[in-house]
Amino acid sequence: MSTLLVPYYEHPSARPAEWEAIVAAAPRLYGVVLNPASGPGDRPDAAFAEVAARLRAAGVRVLGYADTDYGRRATTDIVRDLTRHRDWYGTDGAFFDQVPSGPEQFEYYQRLAVAAWGVGCGTLALNHGTAPHPCYARIADVLVTFEGTWASYRALRPEPWPGGSDVRLCHLVYDVPPDADPEGLARARGAAVHCAVPGTGDHPWGTLPYTLHHPENTP
Repeated sequence: MSTLLVPYYEHPSARPAEWEAIVAAAPRLYGVVLNPASGPGDRPDAAFAEVAARLRAAGVRVLGYADTDYGRRATTDIVRDLTRHRDWYGTDGAFFDQVPSGPEQFEYYQRLAVAAWGVGCGTLALNHGTAPHPCYARIADVLVTFEGTWASYRALRPEPWPGGSDVRLCHLVYDVPPDADPEGLARARGAAVHCAVPGTGDHPWGTLPYTLHHPENTP
């Protein structure tokens, strides 16, 4: 079942075994977030292009990372990033990071979504990190409604999603112990897509879910 959305922010030449594990897990992946340099960078990177091509060949969505700075970043700069992701790495969607949860800036993201569709983004994932206003479901395929530690995730009071069922909810969890069952908890909390990693600190997404290294641990 394709339930993993993997944001893995390491270079393929520095972590080849980890990227091999990601490619090998293709049937279980909803998508992979490609992030060469907090975005596409200033020039194409052959190593990222190669791994992106392998993922696409395996039928995996490849989403280009774009920081939106909570609606403060110029739309033209974000569209430039998405165009570079498309042209250099063949991405077929976008992962918008640092998205506010309130409705006040929805029009900004609505315009951004239209521009993203215009440059070929077939899948849009919005990372709010918390439950957003339901209006965002009108433009997104995936809404990240939680990003935080395993301890916070376990303590979080489950709340039913007030929007419709046309959007997938995603939970991104880090600092996860090896004996945890994040997939089971994600299902119980209504997340159709998830990623749970052992990483901690400012850069938890430089680690992979335990099950990608040890598939036999998959529930």
